[in-house]
Amino acid sequence: MSKEPIFDVAQIAHVEIFSPKPEETLWFFKELLGMEETTRQGQSVYLRAYEDFYHHTLKITEAKEAGMGHVAWRATSEAALERRVQALDASGYGQKWIEGDLGHGAAYQFVTPDGHQMELLWDVEYFQAPEEQKSKLLSRPQKKPLRGVPVRRLDHINLLASDVTANRNFMMDQLGFRVRENIIMNDQRESAAWLSVSPLVHEIAFLGDQLGGRGRMHHLCYWYGYPQHLSDIADIFTEHDIRIEAGPGKHGVSQAYFMYVFEPGGNRVELFGDAGYMIFDPAWKTLTWNEEQLSKGIIWYGSPLPAEYFMYGTPVIQPAKV
Repeated sequence: MSKEPIFDVAQIAHVEIFSPKPEETLWFFKELLGMEETTRQGQSVYLRAYEDFYHHTLKITEAKEAGMGHVAWRATSEAALERRVQALDASGYGQKWIEGDLGHGAAYQFVTPDGHQMELLWDVEYFQAPEEQKSKLLSRPQKKPLRGVPVRRLDHINLLASDVTANRNFMMDQLGFRVRENIIMNDQRESAAWLSVSPLVHEIAFLGDQLGGRGRMHHLCYWYGYPQHLSDIADIFTEHDIRIEAGPGKHGVSQAYFMYVFEPGGNRVELFGDAGYMIFDPAWKTLTWNEEQLSKGIIWYGSPLPAEYFMYGTPVIQPAKV
């Protein structure tokens, strides 16, 4: 008999990234990706895309090395938050309550089995556009910016993990995530998994860390909605010496039209040109790609991903010398 599904987590709320070059990183997200600066506090800057409804979806914090500070998830209600906190406490991976941060109220901090820092919250501050930024489109929180090629919303986070299965089981058992697609190698090792709590194909993914690291970030992703925008922003990236790692191309997993680049601080950023497909079936069965199907799963069309893609993450660690 299958477990009763958990519907206590609603969506990804925001991500904090670390940058050793905060001003250059801020320039990348504001001037090239058209994101809006909400406010600043201490060594951090808070930003949002023009169709993000919350105070912020990205927090850039100055640090010695690139990486992820934390990822925040919003619960479906205050009661749902309390239920998940109890489950996280019992799991041994819960940490503590914090009073909150700019843009949200009290949050409960926890870690994944690999040590990725996360938090769960309910109370959020919604963005209120000043008069000159108000859109005539009532479903849009603000006008589309005139800077760069503006992204529309936060889409997902992809994390490197020493043990994909342990981390995805944690997200499923403690938070109610469902595995949408995964990759099983010939030795039965799970090398990657894509999970979500919403109809999106994934809001979080885990990819096996081939360098043996723990708790690293592979990439952060923002969504455009139009494949043409990947070509538009690629032209701008080239003009401004932003290195494009791969794409534009299309993944078999998720069916997403993608491009990977490195922001000046060293973090990998993925840009989605469309939403891939949506999942509405409550009895969805995980789509499993095997090793023989892997080439089409990773790249449906476009150039193959470089070897670096499967090893580079932040914080950066060097491959062991042979």
